[in-house]
Amino acid sequence: MTQGEAPPRTPRSRPTMREVAALAGVAIKTVSRVFNGVPTVDPAIVVRVREAADKLGYRPNLTASSLRRGDGRTATIGMLVEDAANPFSAALTRTVENVARERGSLVLVGSLDEDPARERELAQALIDRRVDGLVIVPAGRDHSYLISEQRSGTCMVFVDREPSLLDADAVVSDNRQGAVTAVDHLLKAGHRRIAYLGDRATISTAAQRFDGYRHALEVAHIACDDELVHHTGASEEAAIEATRRVLALPNPPTALFTSQNLVTIGAVRALRALGRQHSVAHVGFDDFPLADILSPGISVIAQNIEQVGKTAAEMLFRRLDGDESAATTITVPTRLIERGSGEIRAGGHHD
Repeated sequence: MTQGEAPPRTPRSRPTMREVAALAGVAIKTVSRVFNGVPTVDPAIVVRVREAADKLGYRPNLTASSLRRGDGRTATIGMLVEDAANPFSAALTRTVENVARERGSLVLVGSLDEDPARERELAQALIDRRVDGLVIVPAGRDHSYLISEQRSGTCMVFVDREPSLLDADAVVSDNRQGAVTAVDHLLKAGHRRIAYLGDRATISTAAQRFDGYRHALEVAHIACDDELVHHTGASEEAAIEATRRVLALPNPPTALFTSQNLVTIGAVRALRALGRQHSVAHVGFDDFPLADILSPGISVIAQNIEQVGKTAAEMLFRRLDGDESAATTITVPTRLIERGSGEIRAGGHHD
């Protein structure tokens, strides 16, 4: 060690309950009763124990104490989302957290990045940490790996997509009808060539939105043109490229329906770079920050994320409270928000 260099810090072991008991002059069992909130402990002793704990920097081991509790609860909820950085995932997590906080529970969050193997790995890791329940936005299509955990008493609710090969509660948005509403809106503005840019078709929500797109065209007696369809994946870069490609066609679309928020953002970037944002109509699925202050504002099909998250969290806590009724799927309606981009008429003019 050179002169003037600070000596390496040796990790200090955590203070123990035994040390708190010694400093407070009480039995270890008394310290345990104080931190478990047993009401019969003398208030003066409670003060003495807590002062000793504060002086030593002692923190009770909540995991260990929960395993000794009669119900084995840890007051933690595991939550698996597509990507915690995505605005949809972030808003969903916050809503679940608000409900959990009212119930005195913490939420532990992991991102799946649409990887089924990661879903299994993180779900198991959270279960191993004895979370009381799981809220899952699933990446995989086989959830039978959770059957034994469900039988062992782990409560779970799926969000945004229903579970497969597992009988469990789910809260989803009305994806198909939302897409029908978006395309109908563009058709009413006189558009007949409407491009579809969406997430991978293997993802159930993307498949439902694409189905809604095709259905709306079919009802309007318009053939679905494969040249106008791109399943880009949830990537701004891929959406920018797909938007440029469809607009460069000999017979380009006059309107875009983008079925995922990152795809919508990519399309917005491409339209602005090409100077086409005022001539090509555009409706996106999922709202996103600043969509209302662009020029034109971006018309969207908005999911009621707060309602989805609140419903899912409340379902989970009902299960934790002992509700043993049959598993159900609740579908939450979406709504069209008109801001300008979706109201550009065929021919490049606003309504």
